[in-house]
Amino acid sequence: MTSARQPERRKADRRQSDGSLAIPASVSDLSGWLRFFRQLTYMRYLVVSVAALAVDLGLFLAFLQLGMLSMAASAIGYSAGIIVHWFLSSRKVFGDRVSDKGTSERTQQKAMFVMSALLGLAITTAIVGAGDALGFDPRIAKIIAIGVSFQLTYMLRNVIIFRSAKAGA
Repeated sequence: MTSARQPERRKADRRQSDGSLAIPASVSDLSGWLRFFRQLTYMRYLVVSVAALAVDLGLFLAFLQLGMLSMAASAIGYSAGIIVHWFLSSRKVFGDRVSDKGTSERTQQKAMFVMSALLGLAITTAIVGAGDALGFDPRIAKIIAIGVSFQLTYMLRNVIIFRSAKAGA
């Protein structure tokens, strides 16, 4: 099979697997459960988000240790997290709905993806700021903010950003 046909096959396989979820017959069938959860878009998105968050926080903490200003460390970490999220999301979560490389639709998807990330950042900042103003522990406020931001960005990306190819599938 040529390499040009492999992405088409993966997209078709993913569409087929998302349409017919097979719940494992046994609770102890670990490989069956892993296959089941890999089929779910939301679960794939969760795993990708955790990976991007790890890159974000890892770089943030590393740069703080090196003496970088917290705002700069935060901006670099967050930007790297967005890039990691795009690469993983466009391949492992929404791969069957990403527009072709080099097209204006792909550029638009990337721009909307970044805008959704910036909206998530704004919501996170607002929740942490509000929590601080109300006297909440900032770590608790950050955890709440991550949850809210995660849900919002998932909905935007699933329903709006990656909708065009989905509608044609």
